[in-house]
Parts: sequence; structure tokens; C-alpha cells
Amino acid sequence: MPIKENIAAVRARIDAAARRAGREPAEITLVAATKVQTSQTIRQAIAAGITVCGENRVQEMCAHLEDNAYAGASLHFIGHLQTNKVRQVVGRVDLLESVGSLKLLEAVERQAAKLELVQDLLLEVNIGGELSKSGVSAQQLPALVEQCMRFEHVRLRGLMAIPPVSATPRGNREFFAKMYQLYVDIRTALGDNGRGVDCLSMGMSGDFEDAIQEGATLVRVGTALFGPRPPLHTGGTVDKHQ
Repeated sequence: MPIKENIAAVRARIDAAARRAGREPAEITLVAATKVQTSQTIRQAIAAGITVCGENRVQEMCAHLEDNAYAGASLHFIGHLQTNKVRQVVGRVDLLESVGSLKLLEAVERQAAKLELVQDLLLEVNIGGELSKSGVSAQQLPALVEQCMRFEHVRLRGLMAIPPVSATPRGNREFFAKMYQLYVDIRTALGDNGRGVDCLSMGMSGDFEDAIQEGATLVRVGTALFGPRPPLHTGGTVDKHQ
């Protein structure tokens, strides 16, 4: 598997997309979505220059942590997180990207308080209004932001979204543009308190260049780095967070 070559190719595409948008490539962070990858593959990716890993599944994340697979890189949790698994994630990741409900936010706050730490997080927006996906609506977002700012043990760093699957090239640009406007609106509304809100996570292997054009600061890329994933045999639904 040519991981080093794939990383270089993806970074070149990120750089080109940033420059087309009049942005500096350094503004965009590549998050390697390591779902179903082995610890050995993760280590190879980090050795080849990956600085941020994004994990979808709690069980896999815990196994890789025990194996010290993420050494040398920051760790984000980018998948759907159930409240009963919050204790396995809070305090163990640098950024929790997928907080999409008040119930989950409250659970994260409680666990962070128990550990006497502050957990950085992103609020997930269901920008396409899809019943099959988690996240708050654009209309619900301000209230969740307000609650987040009241808590002492979480730190709001920005927003995350997974737009609907597009059947046409550039079909997600409108959703990315809406997310960027929400991001700007939240930062503006928070004023000085919004200085630390600097992350907009959107875009995956099939559309990260469009996401960058519309203002993404984090792109979650899996297949373009690691190749097609082997089939999952869990009997559950496939997580689509990368």
C-alpha cells in the first residue's frame, strides 16, 4: 500500500484547492480517517507525515491506544458517539468532533468534570436535514452553542458536518457554503469569546477540495490515503464520518 505516495498526492490536492480559493495551504489540517486500519498501518501513516488521526469507532480507538499506535500524532474522534461510551473517549482525544445533541454535550461535560479536565470539541450540524444522520439543525445550533459556553469542562472549537451524498460533482458546495456561514455567524455572535473557535471540519475523500473552497479548516480523508476499506462484518450500519 503506497501510503507515503497517497499522502503526498492528497496534500498536493489540498494545497492546490487552497490556492484556488485564495487561502494558505497551512490553514487546512489533514485528518487521516483511520477506520478499520491496523495499528501497523497507522504507524506507517504517521511515519510518512500524518499529524492527526481521526477514529470512528470507540472499540478500535481503545485497541489502538493500548497498542500506542497513535504515538506522534494528535487524535480526534470523528464518529457517532453514544452517551454510554463517553467515558472511554473524553480525556483520551485531543478533539471530539461529533457532539450533535444536548444530551451528548451534557454527558461530555459530566465526564470531563469527573476527570477535572477541559475537553475540546466541535458541534455537529446535520446540514442536510437527513433523518439517518446525527447532529443538530442549523436552527438548533445557537441554543447548543449557548449551552456549551456555559459549561466549565468543555471548550468549543468549532463545527463539523457530513453533507448528503452527492450524485453530481460539486453537488455539496451549497451545504459547505451554508456551514461556513454558520461558522462565521457563531464566531461573530460570540465576539471575544469566539477567538478560540477556529475549526470547521467538513469534506472527505470524495469532496474535500470543494470543502476547502468553501472554508474548511479540517478535512477527514480515509479512502484517498489508505485505499478501499475491507468490508465490515459487524452486522451494524456503516459509519459515514469520513
